[in-house]
Amino acid sequence: MTEELIIAGFGGQGVLSMGKILAYSGIMQDQEVSWMPSYGPEMRGGTANVTVIISDDRISSPVLTEFDTAIILNQQSMDKFEESVKPGGVLLYDPNGISKHPTRKDITIHSIEGASLAAEMGNTKIFNMIILGAYLEVKPLVKLENVILGLKKSLPERYHKLIPLNEEAIHKGMDNVKNL
Repeated sequence: MTEELIIAGFGGQGVLSMGKILAYSGIMQDQEVSWMPSYGPEMRGGTANVTVIISDDRISSPVLTEFDTAIILNQQSMDKFEESVKPGGVLLYDPNGISKHPTRKDITIHSIEGASLAAEMGNTKIFNMIILGAYLEVKPLVKLENVILGLKKSLPERYHKLIPLNEEAIHKGMDNVKNL
């Protein structure tokens, strides 16, 4: 099994940390992983994306031009990466701020109202965990207990008190993803 994934959105949406948590989760399952971030100098508010590869086999290169899955969190990323999803692949997106929705017929499209759900939960910083939960529902590549271990590994210890909230957000995403 090999999953080649891109997560793309604005800086500040937790794109890079979502990818890092997935990479750590794969490591916890003794899989080979690659995590390659890309972002502009703006960080918050600029565009950011991360390529993650999780595989049972050695990874020859972290550089990809096509993806099994794309998680898209803004219109610029939709414009740039919708066509990069391999036929038969998956596109998962938050429709908040998307004016041109995906139209491809050769991929499976899912949506998750991550921004709205995070606001309902009273903390917009858990947006990325809601998105991650939706992804894990669609593609359960890594076990939830390994995601929690990955979260502990990627979060500074002073934020470990927020892990239960993050886990709740993951479940919220799993329960609310829609197949279009």
